[in-house]
Amino acid sequence: MAALTTAAPATDAPVPVRARRTRPRYWRGAVLALAGLYFVTPLLSSFVFTVHVPGQGLTFEAYRGILSADGFTDSLFLSLSLAAATIALALLLVVPALVAVRLGPPRLRAVVEVVCMLPLVVPPIALVTGITTVLRWGPDHLSRTPLYQTFLAVQNESFPVVLVLAYTVLALPFVHRSLDAGLRAVDVPTLVEAARSCGASRTQVLLRVILPNLRSSLAGASFLTLALVLGEYTIASLLGFRPFAVWIVTVSGAEARMSVAVSLLSLLITWVLLLVLSRAGTGPSTSVPAAAPAAVGTAPVPLPGKE
Repeated sequence: MAALTTAAPATDAPVPVRARRTRPRYWRGAVLALAGLYFVTPLLSSFVFTVHVPGQGLTFEAYRGILSADGFTDSLFLSLSLAAATIALALLLVVPALVAVRLGPPRLRAVVEVVCMLPLVVPPIALVTGITTVLRWGPDHLSRTPLYQTFLAVQNESFPVVLVLAYTVLALPFVHRSLDAGLRAVDVPTLVEAARSCGASRTQVLLRVILPNLRSSLAGASFLTLALVLGEYTIASLLGFRPFAVWIVTVSGAEARMSVAVSLLSLLITWVLLLVLSRAGTGPSTSVPAAAPAAVGTAPVPLPGKE
């Protein structure tokens, strides 16, 4: 027993830990390289197709003819206008609804989510069929009422409001998911209670407390809506309008190289707008969320005209 006791001398010296060998992660580089080739190869091939003409060599005639092409400026401006109106309408509908659901009974969240997810179940071709039926039914039955002019106004070719309404329905799932994820990270009831106890109105609470905390979510929802509107073809084509996506398909039948060049240009415009929206979503916030919970127990600030 004594031999066994003396065989294991007690020591306080730290036991050296064998350093792990850092093995190079070659597979990560391989995956990134394959992903880069998957995305870059079609774009590079498309660019080569637009600038290389057999028998003529290298030429940028397809890109020089874009600005002077018939309908390019009008269709692009129309798509951007429709995208701006769709973003504004979708946010105006979804943001107050989700905030009210956060402050109301939890059972309403499932109802709002189901309603916003319905456009994913209904295909666009069924949606445009219903819209076409309503637009044909209106002038026949409401020709002697003031609503007849409304049916004509929503189909104005310079700015078709009917497309804004259809695109808003299609964008509801994406806007809902983006904003719902942002609201889950914010303690909405505490912020609202703190702001209300300080004398803020409901509008001030929404504009100056809730929205600054949803900056990144609003930017994400806006970009998804923008990408949807710029790339949507089915509804606009069947309703007889000519936004940017429909114009590209129309041009492709006559000038294939110019249509590919315009497609590359549309991707570039989308990327630039993505960078702008991402910068807007990561900008400094004007609110101070950390100070809001501390104001819950403070006395309310008297409003002007009240003692």
